[in-house]
Amino acid sequence: MKENIREQWGTKPIGKLIIAFAIPAIVSGIMGAMYNIVDQIFIGRSIGLLGNAATNVVFPIMTICIGISFMIGLGGSANFSLKLGSGDEHNAAYFVTNALMMSIGMSIVLLVLMFSFFEPLLILCGSTQNVLPYASDYLRVTLYGLPLFMFSFASSHIIRADGSPRFAMGILITGTLINTSLDPILIFTFDMGIAGAAWASVTSQLFTALMSVYYFRYKFKSFPLMRDAFTVHLRVIKRILILGITPLNAFIAMMIVQIVLNNGLIHYGGSSKYGSDIPLAVVGIVTKVNFLFFSIALGIIQGSQPIIGYNYGAKNYDRVLQALTLIMKSIFIIGLIAFSAFQLFPRELTSIFGSGSPEYYEFAERYFKIYLFLIFLVAFQPCSSNYFSAIGKPIYGVIISLSRQIFILLPLLYFLPKYFGIDGILYAGPTADFCSAVITFSFLTREILRLRRLKSENCSLPKS
Repeated sequence: MKENIREQWGTKPIGKLIIAFAIPAIVSGIMGAMYNIVDQIFIGRSIGLLGNAATNVVFPIMTICIGISFMIGLGGSANFSLKLGSGDEHNAAYFVTNALMMSIGMSIVLLVLMFSFFEPLLILCGSTQNVLPYASDYLRVTLYGLPLFMFSFASSHIIRADGSPRFAMGILITGTLINTSLDPILIFTFDMGIAGAAWASVTSQLFTALMSVYYFRYKFKSFPLMRDAFTVHLRVIKRILILGITPLNAFIAMMIVQIVLNNGLIHYGGSSKYGSDIPLAVVGIVTKVNFLFFSIALGIIQGSQPIIGYNYGAKNYDRVLQALTLIMKSIFIIGLIAFSAFQLFPRELTSIFGSGSPEYYEFAERYFKIYLFLIFLVAFQPCSSNYFSAIGKPIYGVIISLSRQIFILLPLLYFLPKYFGIDGILYAGPTADFCSAVITFSFLTREILRLRRLKSENCSLPKS
């Protein structure tokens, strides 16, 4: 490994280091969110309500694909950083190559499974008969680019861990610009409708995958990636799965919640003045807008992951503690900004994605203000779960990541609407956010105390 990387992660001021690594990750997160938002805007303005609802139906399917990519990328990069921190470059190389091969292999498996159960999958995810044709057109094309997408997504984590967050950012910016440029051309000029938005995404994913291949072939910093490193090692795959299981669990939980939420919106919306399609479309829009905030917070967390992993592996506990504290303060401030925007400008945010009926705007405003009322607490959960994965303790991350979605939110989504109708769905969000925040902060408090103890013990050891 090049000495400047070790010196950078192990000696530079934590604040400056996190800014240097987090800003590219934040920009990447914003670009990734804008990638989806731009699609949603053009789809909403060309097709309308049913187009917005269709993307919401497809979203749970793409969530599991993102989750598996996240598992591979984070698991590979976390192990890579830990090995670099301990000076084991030989085994660090295998975590890079096996993660890349896993992303391609898993994408092909998912591709076959999803095409085998295509229409039942869309119905399971909450598609109504009005929405199904649009959801089918969008998903069918999107799946063609799945191997490209998953390879690029997993690669971005490793590229950041290799000390090139700007290159990872550049890949995503390139993809977003291509997608944004092609969207209006394919949707309006060539009259391809919702399928045009999907083809724009696939084309952009081809370019991002090619840029990732170029990086690993010519720009990889830590050590040369030799051909013999591209061999499958089951022990390496096992370690990638162990450290990557936390985000996968979180995304699986998110997918399950989205499916239950969509079906609840259809059922209880159908018996309300809003109908079935309005709540389905509105939640698709709000999810994309909320994802913009979430991506910024996640960018800070992802950008800090290699710094935490390296310093924990090197037993620099004081630096780990500094990083964790700074991350928590940053995401809280971002959460407050998101809270203010959602409470003050819900109608304006909804209008960006096209016009609708008075009932459409009414439900959108209520969803923003009620369901996302405690949004400033939400990002602490991925912060803590990713932190525990980065230091090699994924079991704690699993518990935290599952607490909100599975243990709390799912039961609330089932029981509250039985008594309060569609309003029960709205109030399930902040209730789950509060309960999961209590659990998350209990873990974080214990971990901060543990780091302080380890720091004190490490300082008391005689210097060699």
